Amino acid sequence: MRAVPVAVGVWRSCFKGRGPVAVPTILLGQLWKLNETGDTWLVTKLYSEVFTSYAVLRKVGGADADVRRVKVDKTGGGVALPGFTFTQESEAF
Repeated sequence: MRAVPVAVGVWRSCFKGRGPVAVPTILLGQLWKLNETGDTWLVTKLYSEVFTSYAVLRKVGGADADVRRVKVDKTGGGVALPGFTFTQESEAF
């Protein structure tokens, strides 16, 4: 049986609302949407502590105090930020 490639947008729409969608890697400058409020957050820093990775996010259009440190979840399909949804398509770069 051969795997059939599926467009990323179609794949995401099938799993919308089922938790965080994994991306291959988290990069500086990526935009993520907070699921609770719909606010957009920018990845400003990535770092590791022993066996755990963290992303520092800053709210787009927010005050300097609008900064969050989020633990990166590693899954079989990539990485994700709990409570956030990746908002950029790969063609945006």
